[in-house]
Amino acid sequence: MKIAFLLTIHILVVVAKMLRPGGIKAIIAENLLLKHQLTILSRSRQKAPNLKTTDRFILGGLSLFISASRRLSVAVTIQPSTLLTFHRALVKRKYRRLFNNKGHRRPGPKGPSRELIAAIVELKQRNPRYGCPRIAYIVSLTFGFEINKDAVRRVLAKHYKPKPGNTQGPSWLSLLDHSKDSLWSIDLFRCESLTLKSYWVLVVMDQYSRRIIGFGIHHGDVDGINACRMSNHAISESDPPRYLSSDNDPLFRFHRWRANLRILEVTEIKSIPYAPMSHPFIERVISTIRREYLDHVPFGNSLDLERKLDEFKDYYNNHRTHAALSGLSPAKFGQQANQAYVNINDYGWQQHCRGLFHTPIPA
Repeated sequence: MKIAFLLTIHILVVVAKMLRPGGIKAIIAENLLLKHQLTILSRSRQKAPNLKTTDRFILGGLSLFISASRRLSVAVTIQPSTLLTFHRALVKRKYRRLFNNKGHRRPGPKGPSRELIAAIVELKQRNPRYGCPRIAYIVSLTFGFEINKDAVRRVLAKHYKPKPGNTQGPSWLSLLDHSKDSLWSIDLFRCESLTLKSYWVLVVMDQYSRRIIGFGIHHGDVDGINACRMSNHAISESDPPRYLSSDNDPLFRFHRWRANLRILEVTEIKSIPYAPMSHPFIERVISTIRREYLDHVPFGNSLDLERKLDEFKDYYNNHRTHAALSGLSPAKFGQQANQAYVNINDYGWQQHCRGLFHTPIPA
């Protein structure tokens, strides 16, 4: 069988070299094609013909010498789809050989440069909890490259390897966000120290710019007097607003709390009971403080907690990007100053919160 196969190949090559284009050439090709098909049928043992790679090559090569009108009449074991598949395989091999060379580039839009890929990967490595939208904002605002979050996702999927162990609409209050520092939001949350002591933290933020105004900290139970003291400490570095949004916590119903607001000439706006979406921004800030900072930073006492929260406030207000502010930080929101971009070929990193966060800066 092998001798007959080699003889067939030899005859095919000799005929292709010696014969000129004409009718004799087509007749010989048809005979060889029929003979090889009979060989395949005798080999199948009453089963469907199992075409090998060499069989496909011989049948496809011989069909090139036969006119299109005669191919269907001489096709005994093969179908027209076999010839089409053979042609598609030749086309793929052609372009694979063309564009796999070092001197050729695959057609289509160019992807991110090596420098941009390195910056995205290093930004993700230094800030594992950053998502693709935030990284896209940082790259766009820092280096001046317009990049989509999906492009960042593809770059990270291909080049980023995480280290082991790393893990619908605005509320009605947004209708009042027409002037800066006119509406603040306030809320409380609890955290635990290294010695498992509970500390209450009062957060005050500007509703318009998402800027954290300050924190008030207290160890132990909170009453009306302590709530006023925490609030006054949190807003001590800023002028009071016209309106203050709070939820329906009993702490904000004490007589001393309401009297303190009257002295400051601040009007209190209550959120809708049992509707968290009516008070969403301050809740999101508290979730960010917990998820991105306090869950990874232990503290010992109230002074240590206050110092670390002040560091996070500086990072949050001046360096952290916000999707609701088109990627800007609260300190830069509303400013019309020209953006100074960083050269992607020469840049450094600035640490925040004792190395927990990193942002690119000019070298």
